[in-house]
Amino acid sequence: MTTQAARRRPATASAARRRTSRRPSRDLYRRKVRRRRMVAILVMLVVTAVTITVWFTPALGVREVQVRGIANLSADEVREAAAIEPGTPLVELDTEAVTARVRELPRVAGVRVERVLPGTVRLTVDERDPVGVVNAADGAHLVDATGKDYATVVQPPSGLPELKVEPDAVVAAVGVLTQIPEALRREVLVVTAGSPSDVRLTLSAGREARWGSSADTPRKAAVLEVLLTRPGSVFDVSSPELPTVSGDAES
Repeated sequence: MTTQAARRRPATASAARRRTSRRPSRDLYRRKVRRRRMVAILVMLVVTAVTITVWFTPALGVREVQVRGIANLSADEVREAAAIEPGTPLVELDTEAVTARVRELPRVAGVRVERVLPGTVRLTVDERDPVGVVNAADGAHLVDATGKDYATVVQPPSGLPELKVEPDAVVAAVGVLTQIPEALRREVLVVTAGSPSDVRLTLSAGREARWGSSADTPRKAAVLEVLLTRPGSVFDVSSPELPTVSGDAES
C-alpha cells in the first residue's frame, strides 16, 4: 500500500504541474480575445462616428445637381422641378419626393435619383417617346406608347402616323402601333379608331388594313405582311384565321 501511494504522488504532482502550466496560456488567450473584441468595438464606433460626420456635415451637403438623359427638356427645367435645396445633407435627401416631383413634368416617363459623394445629386431622366400625333387647332399633340398626350408642338417629328381616334380607343390604337414590326410601322400614315375594337391603319399607296382590336396583334401583323404581297387595297386581318383581301390596288 505504501509503495502504491508513493507511486501515485509523483503522478498526481505531475498532473497538477501540467494544469498549473496551462493556466497562463489560457489566461493569455482570454486576454487576447477580450483585446480583439475591444478593438472591434472601437473600430465600429469610429466608423459610425465618421459615417455620421460625413453624411451630416454641411461641407458634404448638396452642391451640384447633374441632369442626364434629356433630349427635349432642359437641365434647368428638371432642376427646377426637382426642387433640391443647396446644402441639404445627402442622407436627408428624400429621393422618393424628388422622383415624384420630376415625374410631374409631362415629358418625363421616369427618373433615377442617385447620391454621389461628396456633394452631387445625379438625375437620370427617361423622356417619353412619341408613337403618334393628334393634329388639333392648337398644334400637334404627341402621344406616347401608354396613350398619354404629353406635349403640344408646332412641328411634330417626321415619320409619326396621325391618330384619328376616339378618346376611349387611344390605348388600343397605340397598342397596335407599338406591337407591329418597324418595317410595317413605317408604312402607316394614319390610324383611325371609332372604338377599341375597330382600329384601322391607312398605309402607303392608298391601302388600308382593318385591324379590329389590338388583341393578337403580332399574329395579325404576320398575316398582313403576306397579304400585302397580293393585289388589293383593303386587307382585313381582324380575324387572322380568316383574312380577306378586297378592292383594287392603286396604280
